[in-house]
Amino acid sequence: MATITSDLGAQMLIAAVALSAISIISLVALRGWRDWIALKRDELAAGHSIAADPAVPHAGSRIEIADLKERLRKLEAIAAGVDL
Repeated sequence: MATITSDLGAQMLIAAVALSAISIISLVALRGWRDWIALKRDELAAGHSIAADPAVPHAGSRIEIADLKERLRKLEAIAAGVDL
């Protein structure tokens, strides 16, 4: 009978340690997630302040302009009869 009690006590101890470990890991992961979200929020806020300056074009605008230039080049090549 003493073995059953000690086995039960050992299992309860293992369960308590496992629950504590899972709790700690979850809290650390949640803290990291919140810090990562805060970092991305700060990056977005910094990006909007730069985009507010009319002298600095937005990265998306530069990509769109480059895409339009490429399309125009292809259309001019088609109009001239040149195969790309």
